[in-house]
Amino acid sequence: MVVGAGLTGLTTAHYLNKSGVDFLIIEKNDVAGGAIQTEMAGEFTYEKGPSTGVMSNETVQELFNDLSAFCTLERAADSVNKRYVLKSGSWHALPSGLMTGIATPLFTLKDKLRLLGEPFRKAGTDPNETLAQLVKRRMGDSFLDYAIDPFILGVYAGDPNLLVPRFALPKLYNLEQKYGSFMGGAIKMGREKRCDANQKKEKKSGNRIFSVRGGLSQLIAALVKSIGEERLIPGIRDLVVVPDGDGYLVEGLRRDGLPVTVKAKKVISTVGAHELSALLPFVPNDQISRITNLLYARVVQVAIGFSRWDGLPLDAFGGLIPFSEKRDILGVLFPSAFLSQRAPQGGAMLSVFMGGVRRPDIFDQTDSQIREMVEREVCDLMQLKNFNPTVFKIFRYREAIPQYGADCESRFSVVEKLQRDYPGLIIGGNLRNGIGMADRILQGKTMATSVL
Repeated sequence: MVVGAGLTGLTTAHYLNKSGVDFLIIEKNDVAGGAIQTEMAGEFTYEKGPSTGVMSNETVQELFNDLSAFCTLERAADSVNKRYVLKSGSWHALPSGLMTGIATPLFTLKDKLRLLGEPFRKAGTDPNETLAQLVKRRMGDSFLDYAIDPFILGVYAGDPNLLVPRFALPKLYNLEQKYGSFMGGAIKMGREKRCDANQKKEKKSGNRIFSVRGGLSQLIAALVKSIGEERLIPGIRDLVVVPDGDGYLVEGLRRDGLPVTVKAKKVISTVGAHELSALLPFVPNDQISRITNLLYARVVQVAIGFSRWDGLPLDAFGGLIPFSEKRDILGVLFPSAFLSQRAPQGGAMLSVFMGGVRRPDIFDQTDSQIREMVEREVCDLMQLKNFNPTVFKIFRYREAIPQYGADCESRFSVVEKLQRDYPGLIIGGNLRNGIGMADRILQGKTMATSVL
C-alpha cells in the first residue's frame, strides 16, 4: 500500500508496477498530483505549484523514458540560465563566471577580494552550522545577502539562519568537507567527472531545468496511466494505519461516508510530516512529535497572465529578491520566457511568490490585499505602466516547503527507528531526502527498491 498520490507516491508505484508487485495507492484528495497541478485559461498554461524541476540525477531521465508514450519531457530554453537579483530597487544578473563576478555591483569590493582566499580557509567543524554562518565564514556578508539568501528564498522560501547545509544543501556542505573549499572543490570535482567512466550518462542528464510539454500535470497523468487507474483510490479522508498481525490495516472514509479498509503487508507513507500523527496513531507521542515538529514555509503563489506584455524584457528564469530589500514578494518567475506555449504571442506568464518563513503574515492576507501588493510590486519592479492581466489566480499553501534545520538529525533517527520497530512500514515524503522534483523521483524509486 502506498499512501499519498503525489509525485513521490506515484513514482514509487510506477517502479513497483515495473517489478510486478501488487499494490494500491490511497489518496485523500479527489485527484492525484498533490501540489503539482496545471491549469489552462485560453492560451495561457500555468502551474498551481512547482513550475520546473532540475535533472540532477539519472532517475529523472529514466522515468521520462519509461513514460515517453504518455508525456513529453521539455527542457527549458537557454534563457533559463540567466537569473536576476534585486539590489537597491534594480535588477542585476547573477554572475555566471569570474569576470562577471568581478564586475557585478551585487557584492562589495571587500568580499570580492576576500573570495581570493576562500580556497585556503579551513573547513568547518560544526556539523550543524547554519548556512548563514557557513557563507559568512567563507565568502562574506554581501555574498550571503545577494547570492545565497535570494537563492534560498527561491528554493526553500526559507531563512539561511535556520537551514543547515548538511541537510538542506548536502552537495555544498560536502564540497567543503571533502575538498576543503567551494571553489577548489568545484574545480576538483569537475576534473573527477571528466575522468569518470560514467561521464556520458552524467552529461545526458546534466543539471538542466525541465518541465513537461503541456504542463506538469501531464507527468502526473502519465504516471497514473502507467500504473493503472484501477490501482488508485482517491478521495479518502480520515486515513489511519494500524498494525495487524504480520501486516497493517489501512482504514478511511469515502466522500459519501462509506468506510474503506485494506489489509496490506507493507505500507509506504509519502505524506507530509504534519499528517503523520493522525496517520500513524500507534506511534508513541515522544517519537512522532520529533517528526511532526518539522517547520514548513507558508507560501502564496500568484499566477499572472498578460495578453500583451509591455514591461521589462523577459529574458531570464526570473528575478529573486533578497530579504534585505524589504519587499512584499520573494521573487518573480518568467515561465513563458523559457517554456513553450505558456502565453499567447506577445504576451507573458508570470509566477509571483510571497510569504515564506520570514513573512508568514502574508499567508493570512485577503485576496484583495494580496492583489494590491502584487500589483504594486510587479508594476514597480517590472516597469509595467498598466496592470491589466487576463489571468490572476492566487494559490495558498500552508505547508508548502519543509525547512531542513538542525532538528533533521533527530527526525531522521526516529524515522529509521520506526522502520526497524515496525517491519513493513516505510516513511518517505519530503520530510527527508530533499524537496525538489528530482529528489522526489529518486526517493520513490529507492523506496520501491527497498520493498523488493
